[in-house]
Amino acid sequence: MIEQVLVAMDDSEMAERALEYALEVHPDAEITVLYVAGEPSPMMGRALEMALEDDIEAVAREEAESIFESAGELAAERGVDLDTDVDVGSPAKSIIERAENFDAVVLGSHGGDLRSRLLMGNVAERVTRAAPVPVTVVR
Repeated sequence: MIEQVLVAMDDSEMAERALEYALEVHPDAEITVLYVAGEPSPMMGRALEMALEDDIEAVAREEAESIFESAGELAAERGVDLDTDVDVGSPAKSIIERAENFDAVVLGSHGGDLRSRLLMGNVAERVTRAAPVPVTVVR
């Protein structure tokens, strides 16, 4: 029986569909919504990278607020409370590592814009291949 579900979300329509799927298919499960912000890259230049490193978690939490608010509204419509979590780093790696504490993972097939589609598609593929629990990819 699936008791705990991790739903990886960004601000895309596919992520919203993933949450809707999780809420519908696993109505009695504890659902945690995870937002993963990418970490600064050396390609940004060392000065910018250093400036961002100090506040990257605060920025990630700020970015996640609207996503969590929308997710909470969807869940509230079904009378469900969500847990939320934020991480900074590689989205696929973060999802895979956290999946160990859940019975299933649900995520969207890709993000909204082309860059996000390519990145999220790659994330979905990597998570599907490496997660230690069943993964559902929603389109």
